[in-house]
Amino acid sequence: MQPIELLAPAKDFAAAEAAVLCGADAVYIGAPHFSARQAAGNSLEDIAKVIAMARPFRVKVYVAMNTLLFDEELPKAEAIIGDLHRLGIDGLIIQDVGLLELDLPPIPLIASTQMHNNTPAKVQFLEQVGFSRVILARELTLEQIIEIRRHTTIELECFVHGALCVSQSGRCAMSYAIGGRSGNRGQCAQPCRRQYTLKSLDGAVIAKDRFLLSLKDLNLSGRLEMLLDAGITSFKIEGRLKDAPYVANTVGFYRQTLDPLLSIKNLNKSSSGTVTLHFTPDPHKTFARGFTEYGLVGKDDSMGSIDTPKSLGEVVGRVRQVDGQSFVLDGDIELHNADGLCFFDVRRTLCGTLVNRVEGRRIFCQSLSGIRKGTTIYRNYDRQFHKLLQSRPAKRTLGVAITLSDTPDGFALLGTDEDGLTASSDLSVDKQLAQQPDAAIQRVVEQINKLGNTMFSCTSVSIQTQTVYFLPVSIINALKRGLIERLTAIRNAARPLSNTCIVRNDVPYPDKKLTWHDNVLNRKAADFYKQHGVESIQPTAESGLDLHGQTVMTTKYCLRRQLGLCEPHAAPLVLEDEDRRQFSVRFLCGSCGMTVDWMQ
Repeated sequence: MQPIELLAPAKDFAAAEAAVLCGADAVYIGAPHFSARQAAGNSLEDIAKVIAMARPFRVKVYVAMNTLLFDEELPKAEAIIGDLHRLGIDGLIIQDVGLLELDLPPIPLIASTQMHNNTPAKVQFLEQVGFSRVILARELTLEQIIEIRRHTTIELECFVHGALCVSQSGRCAMSYAIGGRSGNRGQCAQPCRRQYTLKSLDGAVIAKDRFLLSLKDLNLSGRLEMLLDAGITSFKIEGRLKDAPYVANTVGFYRQTLDPLLSIKNLNKSSSGTVTLHFTPDPHKTFARGFTEYGLVGKDDSMGSIDTPKSLGEVVGRVRQVDGQSFVLDGDIELHNADGLCFFDVRRTLCGTLVNRVEGRRIFCQSLSGIRKGTTIYRNYDRQFHKLLQSRPAKRTLGVAITLSDTPDGFALLGTDEDGLTASSDLSVDKQLAQQPDAAIQRVVEQINKLGNTMFSCTSVSIQTQTVYFLPVSIINALKRGLIERLTAIRNAARPLSNTCIVRNDVPYPDKKLTWHDNVLNRKAADFYKQHGVESIQPTAESGLDLHGQTVMTTKYCLRRQLGLCEPHAAPLVLEDEDRRQFSVRFLCGSCGMTVDWMQ
């Protein structure tokens, strides 16, 4: 069985370090250019720092270069990929198949979820042309994932936590249609997080000024065992725009959830080291819009976060009493000064306030406006929790068994780490017999066990000298320093590197005809598909296509189901945004989804 990977986002070095410390087996980070999160690009120097930090724990570093590219951008992309390969990255996440027509180094390629990897035939094709891994479409059900695994052997990566795109992966053109900012170019303006009014075809208002396309966040922590059994290789946390505290909390939570399952199933994680968390992880305590399993198993009636696209955090209680200066909460969650609270007022508008002081269950806040008896109070900022996350949230160490032996002219320490790598350190010194052997042995063991502020922790100490000697602390420390330096160097040199090559062949692509939804922007991408038997290719929206009257979004989410208006063969509705732009919503009854067309 392949080792199992917990994969974390890295907005920057601080987020990457938090991920590694809290137990990630791999991180993914934006390339200097052409990342689908344009605001989360990183320089080559920053990526090199992340690799150096992650390398001792065998944590892999993947780089995202997953936008669509214009013809004139391909040479620059090719040069950056060469630079990334020389840095020693472990994989490159791409969307644009035009890159496969370039002269790429032997770098493992990962098919971005934006490639709409949703069928066995599509995933099988990607495996046949040389991809090392496929990131599955978020909207797949467990049964669909099992079917893909049944027909493929490629590594499968699955999102398990974080923000959801309401549209099918890589197939949302709403942002580009209404404002020219393309998600496939890393510039999504997130129109799905805006307010909309839903109307019938005759203009009757069904829902007014609600965040009707905003989804809750994904949380599949309760389904990890099913996904393991389905053949998932990598469990991915979304969040390349999230800060280090969010990453630390979420990674820590999934590390604690996943490890017992790996133990039961006799599976191994893909990195090394043992994590000690300095906090108790809770995904409700950092950014969370509420959670959904997104219909992985069965149908989810409440995928939407239609009252707000903002973080709600954790429920801390309901208001029992309000007076002029404070309110009283039920429940038993303890609040603290400077905690951030939020709640919905009578108009279902999200409001917020800060805690000034707490007296038992009586809360004194900066403002009580909108708080009434019965109001549900959420804490969306736990000040004490965030202080823990912003310092040193965890310690990660590598286990090493150490043996002390004597040499003809001194002593030697031999260390074998948890991956079986061995190093030694010796020192020439005058030997002194111990006058109190038992005390001397105890003292030596205690001193060897103290590996200080290093990445190693001592798992055992064996004394194999011919007799019992007195060793000064300075001698033991010198031997330990030498051992740690050599073992660190050996680990860095022995880091496994993945190399792979694109397979140039003519295996047929599953479809003969590609529409603009298939995201072909440059001539190299068109050449690739033609080589694989595609006969008709329509350039993608970013080529300048007029999208009036076009389907700009197809979803797994159904507004009728969300609002309790589900009915067979449901009539279309009209969605109107804050700028009075209108979209026709047609319902895919049976499969529980909908299409959103930009109306003329």
